[in-house]
Amino acid sequence: MTTTLTNLINDTQLNLAGFTYRQDRATYLTTGMTSSDLSIKVASTENIGKGIIEIDDEMMWVDSYDRQSNTVSIAPYGRGYNGTTAVAHDVNSKITIAPTYPRHAVKRAINDTISSVYPKVYATGSSVVSFLASRTTYEVPAEAIQILSMAWQSVGPTREWLPIRQWRWDPIAYAPTFPTGKTVSIYDNVLPGRNINIVYSHMPVQLENGTDNFETVSGLPTSMRDVVIYGASWRLASFFDPARNSITSPQSDEIDSKRPYGTGANVTRQLQTLYLQRLEDESLKQKLQYPTRVHYGR
Repeated sequence: MTTTLTNLINDTQLNLAGFTYRQDRATYLTTGMTSSDLSIKVASTENIGKGIIEIDDEMMWVDSYDRQSNTVSIAPYGRGYNGTTAVAHDVNSKITIAPTYPRHAVKRAINDTISSVYPKVYATGSSVVSFLASRTTYEVPAEAIQILSMAWQSVGPTREWLPIRQWRWDPIAYAPTFPTGKTVSIYDNVLPGRNINIVYSHMPVQLENGTDNFETVSGLPTSMRDVVIYGASWRLASFFDPARNSITSPQSDEIDSKRPYGTGANVTRQLQTLYLQRLEDESLKQKLQYPTRVHYGR
């Protein structure tokens, strides 16, 4: 099954909500709205109060509301609240009231996790160049960090790709000659005109749009999906207890609560343990898939 950024956000929110234990209050738009509208029509204002609402990935600040006409007024500063982007929204779009975990924050936690798995786990890419008899040095994409393997396409019906064992990697190549700043020099006896497949590692790429394919855009393997969800959940769960702090008297809350202040730390530790264990598993799997290859350089 294809995994998109939207899938990752939904699954992370579902895990943190405890599936059915906690549900955010919600309603929906009865008319569409533009990126600059400050007045919106909703199905019901019963649960809406002054404060934050979320439509798609945009957060807004509600200034007032009219129960009779089901109209909500957004503050002049309320569109694109908390660093989100003000965009148009379609009729029937879901409105989440005071979201526990805003989609904007979940997306950021997911991307922070994707970036932080390196160097434990890296993304992979490949580049194909045609070998020239008069040339030894070839440009490699700027995203490359290490060369994992190289092979050239042999001649004949065998369809075999022969490994290249004599090469030199230069990650700080002369930029005026090689714009990407990264090259590999090949010293093996490769037949002129044959294709060379260069497999390299690079930093995982963050996801921007809801439709972005996790594997294609990030460069990480499909099996890393749950690792990213655990990592994002752990980052967000770290704020369980601060969110429960009372402005006036946290001590009284701690005494009265059935779940004393500090219990959120237990959840955070469990999620962190799951994340680190799965990350270690994926790191070992990647080492077996891309073992260190002996090569000779100059």
